[in-house]
Amino acid sequence: MRTTLRNLMPTLLAGTLLSLGMAAANAAPDRSAADIQAQYERERAVCLSGKSNQDQATCLKEAGAARDVARRGLLEEGNPNYRRNQMDRCKALTGDEAKDCRLRMKGAGTVSGSASAGGIYRELTTIEPAPAASAASAP
Repeated sequence: MRTTLRNLMPTLLAGTLLSLGMAAANAAPDRSAADIQAQYERERAVCLSGKSNQDQATCLKEAGAARDVARRGLLEEGNPNYRRNQMDRCKALTGDEAKDCRLRMKGAGTVSGSASAGGIYRELTTIEPAPAASAASAP
């Protein structure tokens, strides 16, 4: 049997999540076991319905791995690594663009799309008043 990157992805994903979150495990807010199990059941249902973007076996493995990591408190949005990653996306920008990026990463504006659809699109609309007309430029 050949081992391919695709076959290793669930293992690599789980290992990466574990290694990135180990230091922050105690800082993450606790989710109840019932919440974690409910999330797993929702993800499992998507896998079994065929609506995921993966083959069923891979989808089920990843759902189980995510549940195991969540039980350790490593998949929380409150995880400092998750927040740091979000803010790192804005480092390449400057000025108002960087400020708007940080606002979008904190949840301002609208969010659409999904990872399975190819990406998450975050949009923030800023309305700026027109500059006041000067008396010299009036007709």
